[in-house]
Amino acid sequence: MEHLKFPIGKPNIPNEIASIHILEWIETLETFPTKLGTLVEYLSEEQLDTCYRKEGWSIRQVIHHCADSHHNSYTRFKWALTEDTPVIKVYYEDRWAELFDSKFAPIKLSLDSLKALHAKWVYLLKGLTNDNLNKCFIHPDGLEKISLKENIAIYAWHCNHHYEHINQLIIKKKW
Repeated sequence: MEHLKFPIGKPNIPNEIASIHILEWIETLETFPTKLGTLVEYLSEEQLDTCYRKEGWSIRQVIHHCADSHHNSYTRFKWALTEDTPVIKVYYEDRWAELFDSKFAPIKLSLDSLKALHAKWVYLLKGLTNDNLNKCFIHPDGLEKISLKENIAIYAWHCNHHYEHINQLIIKKKW
């Protein structure tokens, strides 16, 4: 069950984040929308509504979740860059995934959204200085301080994590 929940494992952020890490993570963010779109482009509506694991989300929900989550993250970057260590707002991803649009909307809406968002996000990230990357926000769950460097790592992982949820289901079902 753990492998189905975390097919690439949990995030592993190095203690010392080097420029090469940041460049690799930004590249992941840059290529994710196209890579995801290619993975799911030939899936039927029935396949899109298949859950990747028991008590998990459907492929459709995963795609809409990525768009929702990444929009939230982009906003968190902007807050951290324009405010002094802001406390961010948590969003209830499980509740969002149960909303009508997450369960039934065409995936093209979120794929297009991801494409535009990631283009803008990557443009922003490529222009940040090391001082910018060291800026932080506070996550209210546990009041943990998270640097923008760490958040780039988290979201590169997030891209690969959900891509692999879908990819592993496609492999398992031989689609």
